[in-house]
Amino acid sequence: MTPARLAHTAAVLAEVLAFERPADALLAAYWRRHPKLGRQDRHRIAETVFAALRHYQKILTLLPDAPRQTRAAALLALHFGGEDAAALADETERELLTRAAQTDFSGCLNTASELPQWLTDTLRAGGWDDARILAFGRSSAQSAPLDLRVNTLKARRSKILPQLQAEFAGTAATPYAPYGIRIGGKPSLAGHPLFAGGALEVQDEGSQLLALLLGARRGETVVDFCAGAGGKTLAIGAQMAGSGRIYAFDTAEKRLANIKPRLERAGLTNVRVERIAHEHDARLQRLAGKADRVLVDAPCSGMGTLRRQPDLKYRHNPDSVAELVRLQQSVLAAAAQLVRPGGRLVYATCSVLPAENAAQAAAFLAAHPDFAELDAADILRAQKIPLDTGRFLELDTGRHGTDGFFAAVMERRR
Repeated sequence: MTPARLAHTAAVLAEVLAFERPADALLAAYWRRHPKLGRQDRHRIAETVFAALRHYQKILTLLPDAPRQTRAAALLALHFGGEDAAALADETERELLTRAAQTDFSGCLNTASELPQWLTDTLRAGGWDDARILAFGRSSAQSAPLDLRVNTLKARRSKILPQLQAEFAGTAATPYAPYGIRIGGKPSLAGHPLFAGGALEVQDEGSQLLALLLGARRGETVVDFCAGAGGKTLAIGAQMAGSGRIYAFDTAEKRLANIKPRLERAGLTNVRVERIAHEHDARLQRLAGKADRVLVDAPCSGMGTLRRQPDLKYRHNPDSVAELVRLQQSVLAAAAQLVRPGGRLVYATCSVLPAENAAQAAAFLAAHPDFAELDAADILRAQKIPLDTGRFLELDTGRHGTDGFFAAVMERRR
């Protein structure tokens, strides 16, 4: 960190700490306005901004007016990130850093876990004890590793893993997902031959497990109802060995545009990518009662992805979560109409909040007696995956080292 980089960091934080737009989008816009910032400049500024977000509960304790004192907030972010910020500080700021070093933050769950009050209250109400909340919060304040999925259409993990272990320190097979590889650090793989050739895709281990719960088979008709950028679509396509038909739907044209080059790289030609206006788009009716498998990775709060998007815990609140719950109910009900009798429906989120997860699945089953719950642990066990979180898949960062995910598996009986 240099004085010039610190000034840029403070300027970006003034926008980020308003929590009106995603932090990564604000950083990208800032880089466009300051094109002379080099790669190292951008890296150091971004790292400090995200450190401020990860340690914001501690920063607020020491600096209640942090959104308007962003230079001091940036110095505290450096301090909590393990750096010596004193050389960049004036006398008043050095006193602040000394207080930070002398303060015991362990007595308050919010500062100890780096989670805001609304979130700890919500988790407690959902049955989490303080030890689990603390583990989740502390693990979510760490940087996420880089998880990869081996594309089984082009390679085998047993062949690729030794090569990556020789190239990148700390590389290992993921403990649960059978095609996953976890790389220590965050190397750029964009130009790597295995990535460019389609043998590898970036995908969190938890996300890989969602595709395995869907259990798509060759020749089937499968719908990825909220496909996003297509990570799970690609995993499903590999399961189906390029046969059958996958429909990748989403409401965002920009997200869907990212799928097409990934499909080409992966060697998949059986995916139809289509933008829909909303979950009740009339064009969906042609698939009503015809899909063998439907995956609903529903719009959610993202509270399971705080390692990657720490600002989400400040951009959401109980009211915004309640609004998402209503949207999820509508999306799930619409997607269920596409499942044929005997077909499988998987409802998933990248959240750890009970209202978006188990409560949502229970409400759906109560309103749709033609669907019955399947045991997620049994499905994983049949695939020799050593993971049992009960009848639902419920992953959280503190317990499993993945992003936080939820999945309920259901079968249409009539």
